[in-house]
Order: sequence, then C-alpha cells, then structure tokens
Amino acid sequence: MPKLDDIWYGRSPLALLLLPLTGLYCVIVAVRRLAYRLGLKKIHKLDVPVIVVGNITVGGTGKTPLVAWLAQYLREQGYRPGLVARGYGGKAQNWPQQVRPDSDPTVVGDEPVLLTQLTGCPMAVAPDRVAAARALLKHSECNIIISDDGLQHYALGRDIEIVVIDGVRRFGNRRCLPAGPLREPVSRINSVDLLVSNGLAIRNEYPMRVLAGDAVNLVTGEQRPLQSFRGERLSAIAGIGRPERFFDELRRLGLTLEARHFPDHHAYQPEDLAFAEGPLLMTEKDAVKCRRFARPQDWLVRSRVEIDSRFGEQLLSLLRNL
Repeated sequence: MPKLDDIWYGRSPLALLLLPLTGLYCVIVAVRRLAYRLGLKKIHKLDVPVIVVGNITVGGTGKTPLVAWLAQYLREQGYRPGLVARGYGGKAQNWPQQVRPDSDPTVVGDEPVLLTQLTGCPMAVAPDRVAAARALLKHSECNIIISDDGLQHYALGRDIEIVVIDGVRRFGNRRCLPAGPLREPVSRINSVDLLVSNGLAIRNEYPMRVLAGDAVNLVTGEQRPLQSFRGERLSAIAGIGRPERFFDELRRLGLTLEARHFPDHHAYQPEDLAFAEGPLLMTEKDAVKCRRFARPQDWLVRSRVEIDSRFGEQLLSLLRNL
C-alpha cells in the first residue's frame, strides 16, 4: 500500500479515488471560513497584536524554528513577545497550560517546551488558542503574541499572517485532503501578509534556511562543532515532520551516519536509542523528550535560522501600520 507521501507528492492514481472526499472537504473548509467572514462564528480580537505563523500543508515546513527566530527578533526591536500553541501531543487534564522550560512535554507537548527553552518567552497552550492567548495575557506582560501554527484557527483574530512553505516539496499534487496534502486551497496564500520558503524561494517569498549549529551533550552540556565528529561511527534519530531534512544537513557537513526515522512527536523510550553504540545525534525537539534518560553519548544538534533581511524589515513595517 503506498504511503500518503507517495500519493500526495507523486503521481499515484489512488489520489483520483479520493477526489470525492476532497470535494466534500473543500466545501466544509469554504463554508467554515465564510461563517467567520459573515460573523456567524465569532472572531475574538485581543488588545495586543497577534502574529500567526502557519502553513497550508500537512507536515513540517519549519514553522517552529521561524517562531523562535521571530521571538528573538521582536525582542531585539523592543517588543515583549509571548507565544501560544495548541500543545499537540500534550495530555494535560486541564487547559490552558502555562509552559516553562522545565515543563513535562507529555503534559504540554514537545514543541512548546522547546520554544520556551529557545526563547525564554512566556507561553501558554490549549486546543482553544483564544483561551491560551487570554491566559498568556493574564499571567504575563507580553505586548505581542506569536501563534505557532493556527492559520486555520480562525476564532483567534490575527493582525499578521505568515505562511511557511516547504521550498522543495511545495504543495505536492496541489489537492486538498485526503487526496493531497493541502489543508486549504493553494489560493489561500494570496490572502496572507508574508510568505517564507524553507529552501528555494520564488517570487514574493522570503528564503529561509535552517542550518545545523554545534552539538551539545545531553548529560554533560559539553559543546562540540559538528565537523569534529567526522570519521566517527555516528547514529542519528529524528521524530519531526521532515526527518530527511535533518539527516541531509548532517551529511552535507561530511558526517557518515546510520539514520533512523520516528513519527513526528514520537514519545521516545530508552530502547529507541539502544541501537546506537557510538555518538547519537538528534534534533532539539527530540532532545526535549530524551533528556530524562539520556546517555553520555547522546547529543542534540542546535539549529540556526538564516532568513532574508527584508523579511524582518517588512514585518516591522506591517506592525507600524496596524
């Protein structure tokens, strides 16, 4: 049986069999969005600017690294950013939840814990992002909110929409779920404020690259340049939306490794790491869940974002015009 990626990003005839369901999905999406436009469903506006960073495709495009970059950039411009997210994978009994760097990722989700570790910003999570945003404003002094994902969560009023695109896979077969990877039709990008392409960019898109930085030992905190691992017997794991992107970046730096993929948001157990006899490299998102049972040979790989300088300038211009 072909994988969904083979159907969505290839030329599988199975996509044609799913077209009736895609038609129904598109009708539901259109009616839902129209209901918000006509005021039949309420949009909740907050007292501070809200920036939503999302995508229109299923899977990882690089939203979380961009959110971390945005938080740091806005802080440098004098803002006090706060973050909200759904808290995907979190099993909290009550929502919203305030997130801190030492929060349990099984309760609030792995990406929120990572974002607080990377940014130091206050953060709240809940399936209802309006509730998360209000809780954040109640318990912090932030004066601007960044929503990690939530482009389709129209109940949360937003002042600026940023869509992140996979610069390699783009929009696949350009069909909506389930025949394709789209959450909304491609035409949706015409209504957003800023387009960022993780990789190759075309007209009206700002190029972004997520590059590997130093490795940090999960037990001792020692830092090593990745190039210093050349010639060693390495392993690597990734439980993210596009694990190949992480592995390709390591290989680009001249590392030879045994790579193992895990599902996005995978709940790691010690046995998942047992196969690695030498140094094991993982993403920062993986490390959030592996740190509690980490071994001396386990290392996280820091990421750094490079983005067109005009992106930040245009963002500030949009904020000034609110």
